[in-house]
Formats: sequence, structure tokens, C-alpha cells
Amino acid sequence: MTRLDADVVIVGAGLSGLTTAFRLARQGLRLRVVEAAQRPGGVIGSVRRDGALYERGPNSGLDTTPLVNELLAAAGIADRRIDAEAAAARRYILRNGRLLALPTSPPAFFGTRLFSWKAKLALLREPFVWPAAADAEETVAAFVRRRLGAEFLDYAIEPFVAGIYAGDPEKLSVPAAFPRLIALEQKYGSLIRGQIIGARERRKSAEKAKNAAVSFSFRDGMQTLTDALARGLNIDHGVRVAGLRREADGTLVAECERADGRFELRARAVVLAVPAYEAAPIIARLAPDAAAALGEITYPPVATVASCYRRADVAHPLDGFGFLAPRRESPPILGCLFSSSMFAGRSEGPTVLLTTFIGGARSAPLAQQPEDELAANVSGALQTYLGARRPLWQVATRWPQAIPQYTVGHLRRIAAVERAEAAVPGLRFCANWRGGVSVADCIKSAHESVEAVQRFLRQQAAGAA
Repeated sequence: MTRLDADVVIVGAGLSGLTTAFRLARQGLRLRVVEAAQRPGGVIGSVRRDGALYERGPNSGLDTTPLVNELLAAAGIADRRIDAEAAAARRYILRNGRLLALPTSPPAFFGTRLFSWKAKLALLREPFVWPAAADAEETVAAFVRRRLGAEFLDYAIEPFVAGIYAGDPEKLSVPAAFPRLIALEQKYGSLIRGQIIGARERRKSAEKAKNAAVSFSFRDGMQTLTDALARGLNIDHGVRVAGLRREADGTLVAECERADGRFELRARAVVLAVPAYEAAPIIARLAPDAAAALGEITYPPVATVASCYRRADVAHPLDGFGFLAPRRESPPILGCLFSSSMFAGRSEGPTVLLTTFIGGARSAPLAQQPEDELAANVSGALQTYLGARRPLWQVATRWPQAIPQYTVGHLRRIAAVERAEAAVPGLRFCANWRGGVSVADCIKSAHESVEAVQRFLRQQAAGAA
């Protein structure tokens, strides 16, 4: 009988991998977690400087599923969660060089200057637009133009897509990136009808739509979550998995590399919780079709710049979540979060903290600038849009491969991955290129992966008996 190093090997200690490992460890399984970086958490990282707290990656999560609070309670950090301030419900959109609040009610919608009267009246036709064929795969842009019109694409959906995916709506797939929109259209024949009727069904299931969910973080930042999940896990840092093979008895073998040499880990199951571009070479020999599909997933670069200002040096009231900058406005940034307005404790005394995003699919070269140029460009943009002068300090973080793009054909790629999982019992993929890119999406995907691994182990044990 093959000697096993673990019941399950988990490759990757980002949020997806840590959540999977945390939950499996609570089931009493023997785990080995390997991570190429020298710290757990992946892109999540919270940093304190001069009384301010800024994030290098995700600034918050959305409480869209009960699984979020279940995980926080299990990890012992439910009491450290903080929710966004009430003022953060207001979101701004840049139009004609000015920040206009995104309307959140029918009266506000008809009174806003963000959309023209032509666009507002055109929205009345949405309930009568015929649904697309059930198996059609439209881009986000084509879907929105068909149902809502070009102006809504330019000043609502395009900046929204840039804010979530740093993506291009002309390339993203609606059924892959926003499956709920397709579900509403197919079930109710209208987004407006579906939004109203579907809200009742979500209340019964305890699920929440992203546009209605509460944003949350923690008193000490988002790293609170990943640190809590990592605590108690045996994580081997500085380890890269070069390949994966399956032996005759079904044992999965992870071929590992680190500074002091190579070694192998044998387990009944392996969870690959790494980006698509890392997973592809790992499974190239074992599942070449899935590897090819994963290799098609692109990750545009994104940079973030945390900027601290004296409150008196910013003209805008900063009374909201932040603002998004539509492509139509030709801005040098994707948008900006009013971090110290969103969550208490993000800056001290008479200072404010702003977090600005640059690059993405729209303007990748801008994210690749030297850090001093990034900071200077952000300062100029914030002075133009917010009347912000003389930052006290700025810190730039660059992510060369930031967010996976759910472009047209993504569901076909995921189908290839699912075939690999079926063909290689014990293999499971869990990362933000599958099931959604948000914090809550990753938690939900990890929950599904845990259930899949548990089913496999039970079936294997029953077969051995």
C-alpha cells in the first residue's frame, strides 16, 4: 500500500485555499498545504502606516451568502467584523468631469443628471425586450445594449465591470461573469421584473443580491480573515508545485520544488487553489485539455495607490463608497474608494485615506508604470476629480496578473476543467477563475470544493470496505 503524506494536499494559501483547508481540517483530515509565497493570504494584505490602515488587495467583502458569517464564527473573528458606514451606500460616477451620485431609488433615477431623459425613457421598454435564446452567449456589452441601451452601458455597466473585474464589457461573457442576469432574463423575461420578484425568493434562501448586500471588513483589515484561517494550519511556504501525476492505485502525487531541493507529496485528494496560469502547467501531463483551457484565461495588470491626505486638503465631502470613472470619460484611473469614509478606523485625526485603481483590460500599460509615476498620475487625477491637494504620503502596489477575465468561451473552459475532475478522481480546482471573483464567491466555491472532496473520500472509503 502506498504511504500517504496526507489525506488531502492543498496547493495555494490564498483565500480559496485557506478556506478549503480550514474547513477540511475541522473534519479531522490530515492536510498538507503548500504555498509558493512566503506568507499566506494571496492578494489579501492589510498594512498600517502613520495611523492609517490600507489594503494592498481587496478592500472589503460583500455579505451575499450565510456562508460568510458561518466562516467568521468558526474562525473566531465574527466580533472583529465591521460593516460599511451608512454613507457608503452612495456611489459616484464620473460624467463630463463631475462626480454624480448613482441613483438608488425610482424618484432619484428620474431626477438624476447622470442619465439623459432619452436613456431614462428608453428604460421603460426593458420589460418588453424579448429574451435571447437560452443557449446564447452574449458579451456584457451586447446584452446591455439590447436590454438597456448604450448610455447605460457607458455610464453604469462599463465602469461597474471595470470596478469588479478590471475588465472590458465588450469581451466578458454574460453567462460566465454575470449568470444572475441571464437567469433573470430567462425566468422572468425582464431584468426589472426579475429584480422585483426575485428579491422575494432570495429572502427565502437567505442569499442577497450583490447590489443590496452589506460591505464588510474587519477592525484590523481584510488580512484578519486570512490570518485567522491560516492559524493552526501546517503551511509549507516557498514551495512550488511543478506537476501532478496519478499512480496505478489512484494516489495523487504532487511534484514539489523549493530552495533546498525537490520532494513529492502523496495524497488521496489534491485541491489546486491557484491562479489558472499556475494550475495549467501543474496538470499539463495529467489533463492536457483542461490545461489548455486554463491557459486561455487572461489576467490584466492592476495597480492600487493608497493616498493619505489632510482632510482640509480635499474639497469633495467624500460622503460615499467612492467613484467609478467610465471609459467614455478617458480617465487615467478606473476609480477610487473613499476608504476612510467606508470603514471606521482607516485613518486618524484630521486625515483621510483614498484607494485608487489603475490599469485593467481598459488601460493595462498604465498599471505597469514605475511606482513614482503611478503615484504622480493618481495625485493629478484626484486633484482634478476631488480637489485633493498635496498628499501626505502614497503607496503603490502593482499586480502584474490581477483578476481573471471571464471572457466569451469561459463556460467552455470550465467544462474542460469539470471533465478533468471527473476523469481524475480526487482532483479538485478551487480559485477565483471559477464561480466568481469576489471574497464571498471564493468562500462559496471553497465550501463546494470541501463537499466535493468529502464525497470523494467517503466513496473511496466505501469502495475499500
